[in-house]
Amino acid sequence: MGCANCGGGCSSKGGGCSSGGCNRMNTYDWLQDIPVIDDENSCRVIEVSFHNGSRKDFFRNTTSQYFTKGNLVTVEGVSGFDVGEVSLSGEIVRLQMKKKGVKEDNPEMKKVLRRSNDRDIELWKQNRARERDALIKSRAIAKQLKLDMKVSLVEMQADGRKATFYYIADGRVDFRELIKVYASEFKLKVEMRQIGARQEAAKVGGISSSGRELCCSTWINEFKSVTTTAARYQNLSINQAKLSGQCGRLKCCLNYELDTYLDALQHFPENCDTIQVAKGTANLVKKDIFKDLMWYSLPDSNKQYPLTIERVKKIKSLNQQGVIPEELESVDLTAAKAKEIEHEFVDVVGHISLRSLEKADKKRKQQQKGQLQNHQNRKQSSGPQKGQQQNQQRSKQQQNPNRNQPNPNQQRPQKPDKK
Repeated sequence: MGCANCGGGCSSKGGGCSSGGCNRMNTYDWLQDIPVIDDENSCRVIEVSFHNGSRKDFFRNTTSQYFTKGNLVTVEGVSGFDVGEVSLSGEIVRLQMKKKGVKEDNPEMKKVLRRSNDRDIELWKQNRARERDALIKSRAIAKQLKLDMKVSLVEMQADGRKATFYYIADGRVDFRELIKVYASEFKLKVEMRQIGARQEAAKVGGISSSGRELCCSTWINEFKSVTTTAARYQNLSINQAKLSGQCGRLKCCLNYELDTYLDALQHFPENCDTIQVAKGTANLVKKDIFKDLMWYSLPDSNKQYPLTIERVKKIKSLNQQGVIPEELESVDLTAAKAKEIEHEFVDVVGHISLRSLEKADKKRKQQQKGQLQNHQNRKQSSGPQKGQQQNQQRSKQQQNPNRNQPNPNQQRPQKPDKK
């Protein structure tokens, strides 16, 4: 039940994933096409999500109706009813119940009352619209009572008889007086529930530094502890501003590639934080798992020296024998980079690579430049010769001004008389 792009279930609209939706309430039922042979032993429990998938619960279907994903159902609430959306139904619900440790024959499991009618949906929407104003008022009341807490979210029941106030606090808060004020102000039953910073970010939602929706508000259901050790294994600088998410805690994505780094670091030598050379004790700075290099720094020097794994093992074995080598013999990265040969791939599908287009464009520009240069050279060479010819013609005309003019005394030859 995961998305290939982000890890969440993406099978319907409502999310920010290009595949159609990236939300915790979007779950792919891979057992929906399997026919149910025994109707008596089929699963009569459905999973219902509330408040855009921020809360889910299991309900027993005692009605004769069959509900599918996306149906709005009216279920039992606290002294009333609530409206939610079916997120799972059928045999796959048993797998979810087993995963979460919920027994199918639990007598305390609430029931599905009916499919939501127009009256239920209208009342549900009205109470959902009250949540924003209730959140503002509840924060103001908590501030007046000088309580060290922050109300982050208010979730009202569909019938408006109960409201759950989610709050964040560093320590224990005595909110007995606060509950009385809330009950008299909003005229409903009040439930206070303390959550952490990560749960608040998951319920409120937002956009992460990657430009996508927060993972905790889309597909993460369980929060695992994140420590700075994960950042050190990945050679990340311990910068609190860059490593922290919107919740103010370390980003959950620090654990995504941690297993890959741990597997890659297995062939690196252990207990090699310091090695002895003639210039002093070299301290390990970082490990580069992509190039299989270990970077060391010498005392009284800010320069870092990259060493191969074999060289580090050799120096460590020499130190154990009481031998101190003269030099570290670091790797020359500039020479190694110059030796790298770029592989040329065979064009088997007839595509034109950008490199060939660049070469053709460069060759065309050189030809145009050569033709322009030759044209300018011809123009410069023909200019003086043409000027000299014009000057010679002018001088001849000045010496013999009547040369080209006709002689009036000259008789014209007479044509023979045709008889």
